[in-house]
Amino acid sequence: MPVVVLIGCQWGDEGKGKVVDFFARKAEVVARFQGGNNAGHTLVVSGEQVILHLVPSGILHPGKLCIIGNGVVIDPEVLLEEIEALRAKGHLNDDSRLKISDRAHLILPVHKAVDLASENKKGASKIGTTGRGIGPSYSDKASRSGLRFGLLKNPDLLKNNLKKVIEEKNQYLTKVLKAEPMDPEKIIKKFITLSKKLAGYSENTGLLLHQLIKEGKKVLFEGAQGTMLDMDHGTYPFVTSSNTVSAAAATGSGIGPKLIDRIIGISKAYTTRVGGGPFPTELKDELGEKLRERGGEYGSTTGRPRRCGWIDLVQLKYAVRLNSLTDLVVTKLDVLSGIDQIKVCVGYQYQGELLNDFPAEIEILDALEPVYKEVKGWKEDLSGAKEFNELPFAARDYLKFIQDELAVPLLAVSVGKDREQIIPLGEPFQ
Repeated sequence: MPVVVLIGCQWGDEGKGKVVDFFARKAEVVARFQGGNNAGHTLVVSGEQVILHLVPSGILHPGKLCIIGNGVVIDPEVLLEEIEALRAKGHLNDDSRLKISDRAHLILPVHKAVDLASENKKGASKIGTTGRGIGPSYSDKASRSGLRFGLLKNPDLLKNNLKKVIEEKNQYLTKVLKAEPMDPEKIIKKFITLSKKLAGYSENTGLLLHQLIKEGKKVLFEGAQGTMLDMDHGTYPFVTSSNTVSAAAATGSGIGPKLIDRIIGISKAYTTRVGGGPFPTELKDELGEKLRERGGEYGSTTGRPRRCGWIDLVQLKYAVRLNSLTDLVVTKLDVLSGIDQIKVCVGYQYQGELLNDFPAEIEILDALEPVYKEVKGWKEDLSGAKEFNELPFAARDYLKFIQDELAVPLLAVSVGKDREQIIPLGEPFQ
């Protein structure tokens, strides 16, 4: 099975970067297929924290080819900063290890200005965007007015297209959003400078990936955000601006879906989400605070505190179905140590009716009551466990209950922050 897709099953922040980093040891190619630098993957390697926003996590392993696919939107300034930071730490000494789709769309300074001004105008009804221009860039892509990464190879075309987009966005900024316009010449000058440093990474990555897969290379596709932030299937409108489900690995990278062999979903042992939107199992008490502090639940991109709650099997079953999951990885099991009784959401109660699937309506999600099953907790510290049988009986029972309810086999368990604190139960490329 040489082609594996790894996605988040919840509202993002499930620990995908760490798991991709762990599985990348056996991969030869690691590819990112959607999202932008609103996503952040935090990894701890030999005690050193590394935060990645655009470059795939496989870059931390020497010799791995990393690809940013056409489904990603790219802020060139952020990308260059990330590349230079990786070089400074010795992780990207060979530029040929990073390829970027010539079809990936660019995030411009005017996109960020529109993002912030639009969000501010909404007042109390804010979505909770990170303000990084992700949504406006995807909007331009959908309206066929976006600029693509391949333009960086042609400064004259880049300059002319930038002028048109900035003029249009300045009209929107000033007349609709009542914000200040941006200086076209300043932006153009910056982008011409950036193009000289980044154009060499541009590639027809869809063709490259197809060739690599046909050669039998082991390819790992890395998702950003999580299933419940999917633009079509998540808790709309409190979602991101791209498709985060496994099917997006094909459209966001330029390969056919039949080439995908295995789909691995990542879930925390509990649930978190950042920003606004429905969250059926949220804990708004001391226990929720305890999970946040013990789990370090603060956004790696924004620093925003994450809302915390019990694991939700209704939501996870929805994610299993949407993504056709073949395997499951559970992260942050160690955070639950010391809780005597752990609750697991097994259904939703709404107006006297038991709901067994995740509803689309925000109004229902805000009004329903979770139905819980209590399972026995454990007190032991799990951080030193290297094998599954080293976990306490109660922790193993908890994992087995989740596995059986979801009808998806467990592939690995994470019991700490470091890349070595993962207990593998199988091989992703077998």
